[in-house]
Amino acid sequence: MKIKIVSKAHVQPNKPILGKKQFHLTTFDLPYLAFYYNQKFLLYKFKNLLDLEEPTFQNDVVEKLKDGLGSVLDDFYQLAGKLAKDEEGVFRVEYDADDEEINGVEFTVADAADISMDDLTVEDGTARFKELVPYNGILNLEGLNRPLLAVQVTKLKDGLAMGLAFNHAVLDGTATWHFMSSWSELCRGAQTISTQPFLDRAKARDTRVRLDLASPKDPNASSNGDATAEPPQLVEKVFKLSDSAIHTIKSRANSVVPTDGSKPFSTFQSLTSHIWRHVTLARGLKPEDVTVFTVFADCRRRVDPPMPEEYFGNMIQAIFTGTAAGMLAAHGPEFGASVVQKAIVGHDARTVDARNEEWEKSPKIFQFKDAGVNCVAVGSSPRFRVYEVDFGWGKPETVRSGSNNRFNGMMYLYPGKAGGMSIDVEITLEAHVMEKLEKSKEFLLVEEEDDGHKLSNGNGHVHANGNGNGNGSA
Repeated sequence: MKIKIVSKAHVQPNKPILGKKQFHLTTFDLPYLAFYYNQKFLLYKFKNLLDLEEPTFQNDVVEKLKDGLGSVLDDFYQLAGKLAKDEEGVFRVEYDADDEEINGVEFTVADAADISMDDLTVEDGTARFKELVPYNGILNLEGLNRPLLAVQVTKLKDGLAMGLAFNHAVLDGTATWHFMSSWSELCRGAQTISTQPFLDRAKARDTRVRLDLASPKDPNASSNGDATAEPPQLVEKVFKLSDSAIHTIKSRANSVVPTDGSKPFSTFQSLTSHIWRHVTLARGLKPEDVTVFTVFADCRRRVDPPMPEEYFGNMIQAIFTGTAAGMLAAHGPEFGASVVQKAIVGHDARTVDARNEEWEKSPKIFQFKDAGVNCVAVGSSPRFRVYEVDFGWGKPETVRSGSNNRFNGMMYLYPGKAGGMSIDVEITLEAHVMEKLEKSKEFLLVEEEDDGHKLSNGNGHVHANGNGNGNGSA
């Protein structure tokens, strides 16, 4: 892929932020210092290709984005700052307009005029668009010396690619998409953003935790499972599950009425347990092997008192549960859904506080292997309104995560572009496991006629591409 860097600049808030602003990172933030920057990738198709001609692209597209970014940073100024430590070694995020070491948000403009939208979406992996997303392999701890947000806008043959890298020690997915929707709102002509961020981190947790952290290990240092094994060859795939497929998965999980009086399984519980079960089957584990399910859950409404939805920072905790692989295989979909539901429902305010107190007594920086043995882990959320991020030239055609923070069993959920209950599932697995998953008719919700042709059962469809790997959607 031929990409030319046209310019690189830094964007500060448009209005002066008076005084030095300091916010200590909380117990919800600190475990992610050794994660990588959280990358997002959005593709926009331009209806009027004249907008891609110069100087129109620079004047009407790039400058509009930069001006909107400067405006939104008036409210989200923490993202224009940097990480720092106080005299006791407590990490914080700070912004000071008079500090020459604080440059603001990194903003890169690139040109890949020979690349079309279709070129970037023909395969499921992230390798094809890796060069279009900044800060590959950059740890959040490096926010001590580099911007907390980097943006790369790349002009394509028929549209625009936007790659972003957010420092995950500073904000979670909920705050990320609040920022993105606010930025796009201003670019569409709004004078102010509709929802102000809540910036006071001390309201989320005011315990000061000192960390001796200079150069943490690569979070991938030990592979998921056997720490002495060679890292497995991982592949990535996007399964696009239609509205009707999600309905089918949910109705199957709820086909057995629970005897313990528990509530019906939610869409999330039904879908993630469906994936967990079929990934476990595809892995070919022994019946007695433990498999762990992990979800990085939003705690804004779990804590007491609740935090506002617009809280800017991390308010996530990893919820762990697990069972024997044989139990998932031997039972119907309601079994796994029940295991997931019990873990999520049980993670209440008392549990959240207890986990924080335990961590504060013995701080541990998260590594990918800590997600659990034979794990399936879930990040992002189909509730994020990612397809509403419209900067003035329409909604994105594609929204994806970048190559950072992927490990064996990690999946990211996004709403499907088709709307309704459709959901896109990005998942990373060992190659031989993915191959089995792609061939699983039960997982993909497809049936076959006698002549072997794959059919939709009304819940989706499957395509096969030239290299023999199914590009399955259900």
